[in-house]
Amino acid sequence: MSSIQTKPGDLIRFDQQGVVGVVTMYRPDARNALSVPMLEQLAQIMGACDAAQDVRCIVLTGGDTVFSAGADIDVLSGHTAATYPDSINRRAFDAIRATRTPVVAAVAGYCLGGGCEIALSCDLIVAADTAQFSQPEINLGFIPGAGGTQLWATRAGLGTQARAALTGTMQDAFAARRAGIADMVVPAGALAAASLELAQDIASKAPLATRAAKAAMRAPWGAPLNAALEQEVALMSGLLASSDASEGIAAFLDKRKPRFEGF
Repeated sequence: MSSIQTKPGDLIRFDQQGVVGVVTMYRPDARNALSVPMLEQLAQIMGACDAAQDVRCIVLTGGDTVFSAGADIDVLSGHTAATYPDSINRRAFDAIRATRTPVVAAVAGYCLGGGCEIALSCDLIVAADTAQFSQPEINLGFIPGAGGTQLWATRAGLGTQARAALTGTMQDAFAARRAGIADMVVPAGALAAASLELAQDIASKAPLATRAAKAAMRAPWGAPLNAALEQEVALMSGLLASSDASEGIAAFLDKRKPRFEGF
């Protein structure tokens, strides 16, 4: 068994089921909102799983109630155009996308904003019938900053991408499956078992071959996607310096409708 260990108070939990590593985001009091410590721990655990020879597939989940309600607004409000590009908000997502080991996202309940970008960064998405997918950043005066303006299109095409990025519309599990965002939909009570079964099937294959298959499938991402992600970060960084973004964040925290002025 791998030497990866987590403690009861950690925001990321790890459990090993044979050669499958189960990584669980655990911040139930905040619907698994992505705080800086949580993102730091997630990047560390995903890297450790990728380095472990006896972890051949990873299940990434938030549990059977909620995947993640997105980034902590307090975390975003602390950033400027200069600090965002090198922040953990960005680096944690890079770590997930760079994982060579196949990753299955097990999604229940809210999968919003940064949480949705985490799921989209995985190789396969198993959705509970309670799952809700959305990129609601446009409603706060900025844009997704960790792949959300690009990764929907890699799965479901430009129309789905445009609707997600420009309207923040919520898609339930069945709509996500029809669009190609989710790979399968299962009853909520069967999510853990179905995700583990899929991961165990992948893990039963030759580990060098599964990593090679993942590398080959992601090769088309290459430079064009990387350049687009850099542009997304640059645009997001600029928006964080705008008055509209400050107003959107303040309105969210005050539970009122924002008053956007266009500067």
